[in-house]
Amino acid sequence: MRHRKSGRKFGMDSSARKAMFRNMVTSLLLHGQIKTTEERAKELRRHAERLITIGKRAPSSADLSALSGADLARAKAHRVAAIRRIRRVVHSDEAVDLLMGGYAERYRERPGGYTRVVKLGRPRAGDNARMAVIALVTEAPGEKRYADRPAAAEAPAAEAPAAEAPAAEAPAAEAPAAEAPAAEAPAAEAPAAEAPAAEAPAGSGASEG
Repeated sequence: MRHRKSGRKFGMDSSARKAMFRNMVTSLLLHGQIKTTEERAKELRRHAERLITIGKRAPSSADLSALSGADLARAKAHRVAAIRRIRRVVHSDEAVDLLMGGYAERYRERPGGYTRVVKLGRPRAGDNARMAVIALVTEAPGEKRYADRPAAAEAPAAEAPAAEAPAAEAPAAEAPAAEAPAAEAPAAEAPAAEAPAAEAPAGSGASEG
């Protein structure tokens, strides 16, 4: 039993596993997001967020410019120690610069949760492995992910059924016009009732002859 043993093995020894995560962390820092299996994305989150925490806790270049004397020496030593800890994992100068510069400032006020794992619905062809995309969070703390999408686009869709209502009532207004000829039918039968009255003089003439 693997009690008190954290982390996934992935069928590798420790050296191959560490090399894999070094490459994945470097690619994530350089490109902002990568596509991998769901299990590897969840395991990569631990390594990436630990490095970002180290980078954001180190004094920035702006902090160093505001210090002097012994405080400046201590801040420089803290920053150099953080860079050395990061270089144990990240072997790219460009990735280290991004981590100590832009990413450290972006996540300065965020108390963790620097990455997002989005599961993909289509598995990988061949081995049917579940796939996911792990990406660095870009929005500020407390900001919604899709806050920049316009909400006014839903208003025309809500008004469309109201515009169709008069069209549905139009046939009901024409119904009395269709009943008008039925009311004139008795007037057309009146001449037929007067026909016997016209034959009465003919009958009287025959009796006189």
